[in-house]
Amino acid sequence: MSYLTIFRHCATSKTANRPIFKSAAPDEIKNYLAERGIGFERWSAKVDLGKDASSTEILAAYSREITATQTKGDYPVVDAIRVTPEHPDRIALRQKFLAEHIHAENEVRFFVEGRGLFCLHINDEVLQVLCEQNDWISVPAGTKHWFDMGENPNFSAIRFFNNPSGWVAEFTGDQIATGYPLLEVDNKY
Repeated sequence: MSYLTIFRHCATSKTANRPIFKSAAPDEIKNYLAERGIGFERWSAKVDLGKDASSTEILAAYSREITATQTKGDYPVVDAIRVTPEHPDRIALRQKFLAEHIHAENEVRFFVEGRGLFCLHINDEVLQVLCEQNDWISVPAGTKHWFDMGENPNFSAIRFFNNPSGWVAEFTGDQIATGYPLLEVDNKY
């Protein structure tokens, strides 16, 4: 189930970063995110991908959804990322994505399997969006954020880029992510 938690961010006190809003209602999530410039939709991840499905097979299975997203924006580069508990680089990838960063382009993802936690730092708020299979999210260029795939990641997402180089981040150096919940097996996320 997709889930949105909004925190009022206070840089001077970790204990002040308590939730001020929570919702699992897709329409509420979409509306609250839209008020902050974030796109969110529920699509149908209609294909049961095999355990060993390659990026090419994932992209072929979702060619219709890819075309639909490409018509909404300038996204000439599309790839698929799949990270499982067996992925050899899962620890390094998690650490890299957990650092707050921005992109010079929109970050657009369609989750076709599993889940991941997008954390968006917008003004004096932190919005945590638990994205799961069927979720499509668009984070505008320049939005400070981080992403947690958890200690035992298990997700596949189609990623859309307007930069031919693909995923390029500028890290802020802010340690903000350490003050907020992570995606773990034993808690709500």
